[in-house]
Order: sequence, then C-alpha cells, then structure tokens
Amino acid sequence: MKLKKSLPYLTIVLLGLVSFKAINKDRYTAFSTSDENTYKVYALQLPDSLHFAGEQTPLKAPDIRERLDKELLVNTYWQSNMMLLLKRANKYFPIIEPILEEEGIPEDFKYLAVIESSLENVRSPKGAKGFWQLMPETAKEYGLEVNANVDERYHIEKSTRVACNYLKKAFKRLGSWTLAAASYNQGMYGTDRQLDKQKVDSYYDLLLNSETSRYVFRILAVKEIMENPQRYGYIFDSKDLYQYIPVKKIGLDTAIGNLALFAKELNINYKILKIHNPWLIENHLNNRSRKYYEIELPAEGYY
Repeated sequence: MKLKKSLPYLTIVLLGLVSFKAINKDRYTAFSTSDENTYKVYALQLPDSLHFAGEQTPLKAPDIRERLDKELLVNTYWQSNMMLLLKRANKYFPIIEPILEEEGIPEDFKYLAVIESSLENVRSPKGAKGFWQLMPETAKEYGLEVNANVDERYHIEKSTRVACNYLKKAFKRLGSWTLAAASYNQGMYGTDRQLDKQKVDSYYDLLLNSETSRYVFRILAVKEIMENPQRYGYIFDSKDLYQYIPVKKIGLDTAIGNLALFAKELNINYKILKIHNPWLIENHLNNRSRKYYEIELPAEGYY
C-alpha cells in the first residue's frame, strides 16, 4: 500500500528530470551541446547517399537502412575506439594510401584495414595477424615470409601489397569492389558460390552469415564517420592526432646475431628498432639464405 501511494510522487519527480525539448532535425552533430549537465543519446540521421569504391549503396531498401544504422550507432557511440581510429589513421593512412593507388585499388579499401585490425598489429584467435589480418597460408601464397623468426604479416607495406593482390583477384572474379570487400571476410569461393546459389549479382541482394552480412556495412559506417567526424560529435585539432614518423631504410643480406646490440650500433634502442620493424619476431635474424631485408630507422629527432 505504501508503494502505491508513493507512485504519483515518483512519477512527478521522474517527469521533472526528463527534458521534453524537441530534437532539432537539422542538428550538425549527434550529441547535444545545449545542456552541459545532461548526456543525451540521439538517433542518427542516415546520409542521403553513400558509396564504396565508387559503387552506390541502395539506401532505399529498409533492410539496408537498418543494417547501416546499426553499424553507425555502434561505431558512433563507442567513442573511445573511434577517437583512437581517427588518431591512428593520421599516422598510418599516409603509408597505406600510396600503395593502394600504385596497385590500382580504390582508396576506400583503407577502411577495410581499419575494421580488420583497428590499425594495430593484432593477432586473431584463429591466427590471422597484422593490419590486414592475413592467415599464414594466404600470406605465404602471396609471397610473404612467415615463420618463428620473421613474420612479414606485421610489415605494413608488404602486407598491404598482399591485400591489394588478393582484392584485384577478387574483383576480377566477382565483378565488383563491394563483393571483393565481402570476399575478404567470406573468401572468394564462398562469395561466388552464394551468388550462384541465390541467383543475384550484388552484395546487397545476398543473404549471408551474420559476420559477412555486417562486414561491408561496418566499412561503410567507419568511412562515413571518419570522413565526417564533426557530424558525429568528434572534436579534435590536428595536434591531437598521432603523427607519421619518417623513416630511412638500410639494406642487408646477412644475419643479425643480437638485435639489441645491432640497435645500439645504430644509435637507437631495441624498443625503437622493434616498433619500426615488428616483423622481426625474435631477438636475432637468422637469414641463412642471405635474403635481402630492409630495416627501417626513424628520422632523427622523433624520439
């Protein structure tokens, strides 16, 4: 009985705490700045048009809009992660973009690397590694060295070229860049088989497993936010972003007995050597075959 008597009072208090101020549909950001004391979560306005690698996304279809809306919400409101992506992109896109251009791959594929690894040399539970999350068999098939001593999946330039070669092959087989992107998750054979089975020729018309069904939409969402950060509430100055560190390369075709001593001879330390050459797995380089390697050293004044 006491609880029932208190309900009207609780209702009044709660109503007093809730703002019924109308949401401005023309707002520029996803977050309110009018009330500094109240954090509000807004629904997002979908862009009028969106494309990937020059291929238009059919936003009129209700399932397409819902799938895009989901990824935009997830990535917009995971603020710490998106801010890190924006900061890292400033450092690593200058390495990735020229390679994509040289290889004839649309620049939008840099966002594929973003969703694969968050622009970090990470390892997946299944054994994929690096910015482009290459499996060891795929990396070896495309010419990378992968063993206990050297793992070139952690070499950003070489792994980017491998990803480019895969994507060119996928585009030739599947006929669209959007399908090539989807095949990076599902595989060329699996994607081709589904197209034939379902008698369609577009990624957006396919019924796929949950991961691949989200895959391209994650790319689209990350692209949209990273290209329009202020629209989604991300405010920063150029000084806040991580900076690309210029490097010089030295070539060698001999073994290195001790990387720490090798680094010291180059007037850096082991940590800095490994930061710029993460593909060197152990504290030495075997190189019994006298293979030619290039070691990257940071320009002076950055450490």
